[in-house]
Amino acid sequence: MVVYGQLQDSARPVDAAAPRIAAVIVTMGTRPAELTALLESVRTQEGPPVRIVVVGNGTPLPGMPPGVEAIELPENLGLLAGRNIGLAALRTHGNVDVVMYLDDDGLLLDARTAEKLREAFARDPVLGIVGFRIADEQGTTQRRHVPRLRARDPQRASEVTTFLGGGNAIRMAVVDQTGTWPEEFYWAHEETDVAWRALDAGWRIDYRPDIVLQHPKTSPARHGSTYYRLTARNRVWLARRHLPAVLVPIYLGTWIVVTLLRRPPWAGLRQWCAGFVDGWRSFSGVRRPMRWRTVWRMTRLGRPPVV
Repeated sequence: MVVYGQLQDSARPVDAAAPRIAAVIVTMGTRPAELTALLESVRTQEGPPVRIVVVGNGTPLPGMPPGVEAIELPENLGLLAGRNIGLAALRTHGNVDVVMYLDDDGLLLDARTAEKLREAFARDPVLGIVGFRIADEQGTTQRRHVPRLRARDPQRASEVTTFLGGGNAIRMAVVDQTGTWPEEFYWAHEETDVAWRALDAGWRIDYRPDIVLQHPKTSPARHGSTYYRLTARNRVWLARRHLPAVLVPIYLGTWIVVTLLRRPPWAGLRQWCAGFVDGWRSFSGVRRPMRWRTVWRMTRLGRPPVV
């Protein structure tokens, strides 16, 4: 692992009372132009400087702008391991209160994004996670990018039970209390794993449509067989790790029905079934079922942990 770079320029005035914000970006080196634009959008945020760590996951990194810390990994360890390595780097030099996680092909259009986050986390000490609105170049938000069942209006802010991994901010105290990203998931449903842990610890998750990450319109199925296999395996792991025993078959049964109704291609369905079986056969991690009061809280928020 190669680490180089320096801390962000500290000559700009910093409000000691404002939460200190950092950003972690993991890249495979396939989107250099998008990464450059994203870094510029983070570096030019209003207010105190945002500390930035870029992790090259199995790829060398080009020259980084001044103040950006770069970590080059000799092999691709997966998105979540990359995020955790970036998180560990943030702990080595000074304190950080809130960490933004941003996809390398995203873009912060609003120069007040960091200021909005500082205000939100300073105002509400129970706020643990803020989910951004993901919008394409035309400003359209796909239904699957609204983290609630009632997704018709992506412009409506609300307290939610999960968030999007490509654009979010997490209070460091949540990580300290509940743990880091679940590296064994590799990809898929990692946000739900983090969200359920945070909710069970009493933290609040907010969806903020006024905090936008511009991101190209995509389909998760673009990842091919990996998408179907990891989606099924990780959903089984979620249930085994976090749900009260009585809810495990209900949750998984619901998603079996939903998957069939979506009519995936035959090859995709075969991979989904293989992942589902693998989720039962493999070690899912330490089982810490959420409390029933967390189940009730999620139900009141409109998304009980059965769907």
